[in-house]
Parts: sequence; C-alpha cells; structure tokens
Amino acid sequence: MKNYTITVNGNVYDVVVEEGAATGATTAAPKAAPKAAPKAAAPAVKTGGTGSVKIEAGAAGKVFKLEASVGQAVKAGDPVVILEAMKMEIPVVAPQDGTVASIDVAVGDPVEAGALLASLN
Repeated sequence: MKNYTITVNGNVYDVVVEEGAATGATTAAPKAAPKAAPKAAAPAVKTGGTGSVKIEAGAAGKVFKLEASVGQAVKAGDPVVILEAMKMEIPVVAPQDGTVASIDVAVGDPVEAGALLASLN
C-alpha cells in the first residue's frame, strides 16, 4: 500500500493505492476526502488614494516584488511592480514621471492581464 498527496485545482487529496494480486488485478481505495482548501489571500489593501495615472498588468501572473512605495517619485520606465509568469520576472514600469499614489497589490497576489497594480499622480 502506498500513500500519495495530490493537489488538483488547489484542492489537496490524500490517496491510498493498494497493489493488486499477481494477476494484475487492483483494488480501488475509497475516495479520499479533500483536506481543507487553502486559505485565500487577504484582499489587497490600498495604501493611499488612487492617482490619475493607472499602472496595469500587461500579462497574468503573480506579484513577485514591489519596486516602489507610496509617495516615491518615479520616472518614466522605472519599475514599479515585478510580476512572475511562467518562471519569468516581468517588470511593470511607470508610463510617465510622477509620484506613486497607491499600490493596489501585495507580494504573492495573483493578477490577471489588465488588473490595476498601482497608480501615479
């Protein structure tokens, strides 16, 4: 008998597999009850007022690193947020000079393409 832990769509299952007789017949183990689903990440807390210039995700991924903070002056092209998608780090840069008005995500948050990451004034 062998024990396996399998994750399917975020649900974790403990599975017991019994080896069959020499003829190749196998016995199915009873269906394992799913463990408690992982806790959802806390919603991102806005860390300031929303600015007039939106910085949005160009691709779906996970927030890997925050390069700027609220109140920080940035120039066009400066990285504000680093996303991770398919094991690549993708910098999301300021589209123009300004001051960071809000950071709308936290490290580890999953984001979809077009999601608001931050804003500038």
